[in-house]
Amino acid sequence: MDNYNYGIIGNCKSAALISDTGEIVWSCMPNFDSPSIFAKILDEKIGGSFNIIVNRTYKIKQRYLKNTPILITEFSNGTDCFELIDFMPRYKYGKQDYYAPPNIIRYIKLISGSPTFKVDYNPRMEYAKQEMESDVYLEYIKSYTTRGRYNSLYLYSNFDNHNIASGKMLRVTEDSFFLISYDQKILCQTFERIYLIFQRTKVYWLNWTDKTMKYKKYNEEIQRSALTLKLLSYDKTGAVLAAATTSLPESVGEVRNWDYRFCWIRDTSMIIRVLVELGHLNVTRRYMNFIIDIIPRKAEKIQIMYGIDKKKKLKEEILNHLSGYKNSSPVRIGNAAYKQKQNDIYGILMDVIYYQYTLFDFPIDKSENLWTITKGIVVKVERNWEKPDRGIWELRNNPKHFTISKILCWVAVDRALKVAKILNRHEFINSWEKLARKIKNNIMRRGWNAKIGAFTQYYGSENMDAANLLMETYGFISKDDPKFINTVKATYKELQHKNLMYRYINEDDFGRPTSSFTICTFWMITSLYKIGEKKKAKAMFEKLLSYSNHLGLFGEDIDFETKRQLGNFPQAYSHLALIQTAIIINKGELTHCDLVKTRISK
Repeated sequence: MDNYNYGIIGNCKSAALISDTGEIVWSCMPNFDSPSIFAKILDEKIGGSFNIIVNRTYKIKQRYLKNTPILITEFSNGTDCFELIDFMPRYKYGKQDYYAPPNIIRYIKLISGSPTFKVDYNPRMEYAKQEMESDVYLEYIKSYTTRGRYNSLYLYSNFDNHNIASGKMLRVTEDSFFLISYDQKILCQTFERIYLIFQRTKVYWLNWTDKTMKYKKYNEEIQRSALTLKLLSYDKTGAVLAAATTSLPESVGEVRNWDYRFCWIRDTSMIIRVLVELGHLNVTRRYMNFIIDIIPRKAEKIQIMYGIDKKKKLKEEILNHLSGYKNSSPVRIGNAAYKQKQNDIYGILMDVIYYQYTLFDFPIDKSENLWTITKGIVVKVERNWEKPDRGIWELRNNPKHFTISKILCWVAVDRALKVAKILNRHEFINSWEKLARKIKNNIMRRGWNAKIGAFTQYYGSENMDAANLLMETYGFISKDDPKFINTVKATYKELQHKNLMYRYINEDDFGRPTSSFTICTFWMITSLYKIGEKKKAKAMFEKLLSYSNHLGLFGEDIDFETKRQLGNFPQAYSHLALIQTAIIINKGELTHCDLVKTRISK
């Protein structure tokens, strides 16, 4: 079974997915949202890849170098053995600057004997839309498009370039390398230079991980998830991607295929809270700069998502020439959901703004910017909270009065009140308190279904929605409140299936969902733990962790029957929820001695 047996490598500018046999099956250059250079994951015939081919006597194992996103694939037949070490360069070369070029380095480390392999190097740039040719030079192999938009790629190696291009057998007699570069290199590429870049990149990641908070339980899972979230951050602007891929389906053979290489305000705001708790404040600072730059201060509409380069128009189109993952078409680039009206965005955004005020002392100009944004958000909430929207799940059919959207409108005003108190802007407090009470009373009256005995998906609905589990997390209701406890139990009863959770089970614009949305299972585990069902929650957590791929990575969804990964990959939402859940369990399991040790270490 293909369980998304891929590892991710990256350098906070772009990324690549590599299979458990060492084949690069997805990469976009020079940036995350650029057209692909390898896209075999979306079309096995024409997508393009870079494969290392060994004979059947070799056994292949794969792992990450501990505490780094450097991927090691070992090939061994008992006598002959080598490691394929894949990474993208990233390290500091000045006080602020990073060396993070659009490069993939494949370091071949000789372990024993005299191993041999062939290379199938087949880049297909521009999403494999254009015909390509390759020219072999002494220094490099240059591949380029021959029609349409011109693009080019360079391959450097200390193997013979003609042997690489012709697919001849290569023998490993010493440590060697392949370097894929979007740009032509100015300096001569030697193994000594590659090895130095490898060591510097390794040290960078070891230092980054060393700054991450350590936990007694599930520490390896937390560390791997934190590294994955870091890989999905875009250094240039501070944006964080929802995932590194486009159009990996929520269910194989269906059409729920979307481009996730963009920055959702909702996802990123949740990620920021997690990374701050883990000790990484720089990511938060960069994201706040991103927010200040893109969020309109007054009249303009707030979008739910933006391009990682702050682009606002994310036009969606279909690439009909690609067959899709496991023939699951369509393949989409761009995302039309950017146009949707989702009222939950106000609460998500205000929550992270308030959180920043509790963490940092802002320069006066930045603080004034954020205060203007805060006031603008309250105005938007006041005008929109009573209107229907598309909801947190971005449904494309008729808008409804989603309960979670109303709750997050309340969150927006509640957090704005807290910011006003921090800044001593008392003239706003009375009117905002009245607005917050009005919204909350409306939710308690219309979001609660007395017949069901729970908060339901939208006003008047009898269906449950896993998103409503967030109401306690955002402070709308206490974990001890009978209404929250009843909502958790009713949600579990209706949406739990084979240890996994549906988002909802009522039909949407594409029919009834057929896979589990991974973050919802984490939300349920957290909620069960909070209401006192700790044994049940921990058992569910252990089971969910066992469904990750061989490297501990999660996609967006999981198939109920086979437990295989689905959806775009790796999914930031899933990994942030893993961290949140693991932290809550860690805190709940702390003994008195652990608390004393924590205080001493701080």
